[in-house]
Amino acid sequence: MNLILLQPDDFTAPGTVVLRDRRAEHAREVLQVREGDAVRVGILDGMTGTGQVIAATAAELTLEVVCNEPPPPPLPVTLLCALQRPKTLRKILQCAAAMGVKRIALLESWKVEKSYWQSPLLRPEALREQLILGLEQGRDTVLPQVTMHRRFRLLTEEVLPVLARGATALVAHPEAATSCPRGVNGPVVLAVGPEGGFTAYEIEKFAAAGFLPVGLGARVLRSEFAVAALLGRLF
Repeated sequence: MNLILLQPDDFTAPGTVVLRDRRAEHAREVLQVREGDAVRVGILDGMTGTGQVIAATAAELTLEVVCNEPPPPPLPVTLLCALQRPKTLRKILQCAAAMGVKRIALLESWKVEKSYWQSPLLRPEALREQLILGLEQGRDTVLPQVTMHRRFRLLTEEVLPVLARGATALVAHPEAATSCPRGVNGPVVLAVGPEGGFTAYEIEKFAAAGFLPVGLGARVLRSEFAVAALLGRLF
């Protein structure tokens, strides 16, 4: 945890925060804070700053906070990600949030197990938990928006052409002849498939919507590693 992310109900008075959950435990046991120490804090969807430890006990952590610095700028990217198995999806959500992605769309794909759509991880509170973990890692405060799209044809025919307009639209594909570009200026829409990649038909639909298939070379990466590698290469 590189930033303690605060929410409105953490404040007991203006500028004073009392924590009694995993954040307090992390500060005590991992950061090993003591009275008088300063830690990095931020207000959810707000500013970042510093929290001075006023009291640290086994039960709670009290901070005096001043938040007057903006969070890091977001990446100008919309991440379209085929729904993954829950363990992988957790890593992708955390990675995307830590790297500054603010728009994430989870997609249906032929290779996606239908049971994944029933996962408790897709509940709003569970998604929020994973995104917050990513924000804490990346010292960010602005919560990404997550949408879900289960009708692939409708997505490719009505939604993707609009997203691709005015943006660099890319779909990751292990067999692509074109390498993923580097250091792109301007907005990007990036689609990443499930384990094994999108099918040939799905790649054709992306291409028809204005997306360029791109790859990362001879190596085939797991989805969570591919997301990090692609984002790092693009920006």
